[in-house]
Amino acid sequence: MPVFDFNQEKKEAVKAEKTYELIYTRNHSADPEHPIMLLKDKEQTLTHHVEGMFSAPVKGTSFLPDGSERNEHDILLIDARFENLIRWLGENHIMVRLSGKQMPDGYAVYKIHETGVSMRGAKISGENGFLQFMMNRLFQSGAPSEDTVDIDELEDADEMKLTSIQSITDYLTCAGSTLPDTIRLWARRNLAVAKSAEVTPEERRHAQRALSIMLNIQWKNTNFQPIDPVEARKILDEELYGLDSVKQRIIETIIQINRTHTLPAYGILLIGPAGTGKSQLAYAVARILKMSWTTLEMSSINDPEQLTGSSRIYANAKPGLIMEAFANAESSNLLFIINELDKASAGKGNGNPADVLLTLLDNLGFTDNYIECNIPTTGVYPIATANDRSQISAPLMSRFAVIELPDYTPDEKRVIFTDFAMPKVLHRIGLREDELVLTEDALDAVMEIFRNTSGIRDIEQAAEHIAANALYRIEVEKLSCITYDAQMIYKLLK
Repeated sequence: MPVFDFNQEKKEAVKAEKTYELIYTRNHSADPEHPIMLLKDKEQTLTHHVEGMFSAPVKGTSFLPDGSERNEHDILLIDARFENLIRWLGENHIMVRLSGKQMPDGYAVYKIHETGVSMRGAKISGENGFLQFMMNRLFQSGAPSEDTVDIDELEDADEMKLTSIQSITDYLTCAGSTLPDTIRLWARRNLAVAKSAEVTPEERRHAQRALSIMLNIQWKNTNFQPIDPVEARKILDEELYGLDSVKQRIIETIIQINRTHTLPAYGILLIGPAGTGKSQLAYAVARILKMSWTTLEMSSINDPEQLTGSSRIYANAKPGLIMEAFANAESSNLLFIINELDKASAGKGNGNPADVLLTLLDNLGFTDNYIECNIPTTGVYPIATANDRSQISAPLMSRFAVIELPDYTPDEKRVIFTDFAMPKVLHRIGLREDELVLTEDALDAVMEIFRNTSGIRDIEQAAEHIAANALYRIEVEKLSCITYDAQMIYKLLK
């Protein structure tokens, strides 16, 4: 087995002139017509699956089947997103298995698998699924800019002692060029702190934790796909009965994506009585947009720091709820469902938590006190709910398209109770429809009891109560069917 001079090889790789062509694409997968790379193979000796390693990317960068230089295949084209990953694989002499197909211009590689073998001998993050993690991340990322300037090389990975630091180093080496500029530069600085012997262990720990949080987030492009208005209406109808004008306004607000391929400039603020389905509509919009979502319960937030996080100068410092939401979703494209915006408290004298949302809503970037980096928010879409618009500040109101939800009419409540609420409860608790019968005067009684209540939560709870009572009587009294009249309903629910 040949002896490699890794340090010399890396120095040569940095100085080498690129001889392959870069292609810039946003494809989320690869196939023979849209490959990750193209290898020169005039003799067509490469089969569907072939194992080997890449040479370090010096002039004539190539793939070496079985790790041997006797039959090397020059790289002709590389998807720009994968260039640094191929360099990393070559520098570390990691054995891989390629899946490809012979095409007129060469061997088109559309999959790269790890084999868990490294010629380096040391345990590195290329084992344990790191390569497949990187492949998925790079497919989801945007192409790096053609004029991206390379940043100074990081120190040799052999000097790393902690696996987590090693993985962060490898990630930045392979995918750093696909990160937003602000995050790439921030990550380099924090990695230097995490590795420094000149700072306190506490500072190193915070830097490492912040890096782990930020690099776990997939920083996606914000080119959103068009929505189908028919499918959108179907999703809204599945969630709620009626409210036709409200559903129409929601679709009108978000359908601009079909022309701009970007999120609407304004979020949606749903204002209406309690129990009218505001939160359900918000979740439905998340389904329509095919976005990950998170909730912020403003009624339980009484200090702006809960949203913005605390400074690293404190031993128990941590990110705020907004940053945690990005981290939990592992995506920069995120729909925020902001519940009870009108109930945001003024807090402990540190300001109004609702005002913290202004920077999130303006799409100018959000800065968390713990992370200390401006986070791009162009992939954020807010949907807020409220009962009382008078309790919301004018600056916040101006960031939303306001949609008023009327209360349901008595006829609508009757349909919701009989066609939606009661069948759903019966199915959940295992009752057949013929085991529980409500007479017309019983239905009238239910509607009369809840005539002056807003929303539909009360009638949904009534359906639950009636069904539970019927199940109890069937099980205890061994009855086959329970028929409720008005008198029984009044006795049960009043």
